[in-house]
Amino acid sequence: MLRCVSRAAALLALALTFSFPAAAQAVRKFPANALRGEIVITQPPALVLNQKVAARLAPGARIRGADGMLAMSGALVGKKLVVHYTLDPTGNLLDVWVLTAAEFARQPWPSTPAEAATWQFNPDAQVWRRP
Repeated sequence: MLRCVSRAAALLALALTFSFPAAAQAVRKFPANALRGEIVITQPPALVLNQKVAARLAPGARIRGADGMLAMSGALVGKKLVVHYTLDPTGNLLDVWVLTAAEFARQPWPSTPAEAATWQFNPDAQVWRRP
């Protein structure tokens, strides 16, 4: 009897192991106010945005790596990252998503608020259309 229970538990664990990778490959949904840019974190919370603009991470900013996990800004110092980001009301970066190759391939994506205001966004397909 105990042997049957342990086999059943092993089969259940094996089934669960193969079901989680599919969830990890889910498409990330970005908000319509997310802009694309390149950042280099110099000394947290300071960073360089698009190779020229000095910017800062907002208090409580969240950085999500390409794997979807939270990343600490200190671990990313000096790395050049292509990201989608949102801004807080004071202009600091609030939410940052490091892009995968597939996410980066989605072109075009606005890099300024002016572009985002004039382009059309399809949130289901996660694509932008220029006018």
